[in-house]
Amino acid sequence: MQKQVYQFKTISEYHRILGLPEPDHPLISVIDISDIPRGDVVPPVTMVYDFYNISLKRSPDVRYRYGQQECDFDKGLLFFMAPGQVFGLDATHDLSTISGWMLLIHPDLLWHTTLATHIKQYDFFDYEINEALFLAPREEEKVVSILRNIRQEYQSNIDTYSQDIIIAELELLLACSERYYNRQFITRKKVNHEVLGRLEVLLNDYFDHKQLATNGLPTVQYISDRLGISPGYLRNLLKTLTGLNTQQHIHEKLIDKAKQQLSTTDLSVSEIAYMLGFEHPQSFSKLFKSKTNLSPLEFRASFN
Repeated sequence: MQKQVYQFKTISEYHRILGLPEPDHPLISVIDISDIPRGDVVPPVTMVYDFYNISLKRSPDVRYRYGQQECDFDKGLLFFMAPGQVFGLDATHDLSTISGWMLLIHPDLLWHTTLATHIKQYDFFDYEINEALFLAPREEEKVVSILRNIRQEYQSNIDTYSQDIIIAELELLLACSERYYNRQFITRKKVNHEVLGRLEVLLNDYFDHKQLATNGLPTVQYISDRLGISPGYLRNLLKTLTGLNTQQHIHEKLIDKAKQQLSTTDLSVSEIAYMLGFEHPQSFSKLFKSKTNLSPLEFRASFN
């Protein structure tokens, strides 16, 4: 069955397609999914939003697609979409299996607030759907409480304080989400340490097969693609577990290889630099000194 494609420019449009009344506020809406009219079967559908969508969902019989990733959700999971991202729904079951909440935020709501620029610093808006946030029960209670506070505020009489109060609740929600993601990086030890192991194998394979001289250093995007993890999620996972981001891991492996060449061969610094993918030996020497506090020649002399 061919998917229908919808692009929603306004929150009102999205309400209409869901069969919901007009939103109480044109720029923000908190939707209890149980309020959405249920049909018998949902056809495959692809959606693009021109607004932020933060969703807390449980849906054991429905498959979601976000970009190229597909995932089953059977617990309380929180995931984040920025304007312009593609979201797909594959389902052959009644939507009564889905429960949870959606928070829709039009960028115009953030106009002239610090959150307008600060929201771009939250990497989880660029995570893939299979990197969604697994919420503990108390965390889920906190998220739902914030969503209800937001809804209560915009459903009350709007005054000069309303936007500030709503923005403050949004900032609290995002800060809590960042904290919960940090907890997830720590508590999902087995999965996360498997990622570290796969990263080590990938870097060793890349460096050992002499790809540096022809292809240069592997990029963060290359590493992320090979591991099947979004760049932002990988960076934050590594930073939490090791204190180093992806680029720093690449550089650490490079320095290890450079030390090996400097201590076991008579190759010149320029030859080693070219072997390691540097077009200019000066760039290699600068990086090496920044990581070791020694120039390549000083390291070779101290080793000897």
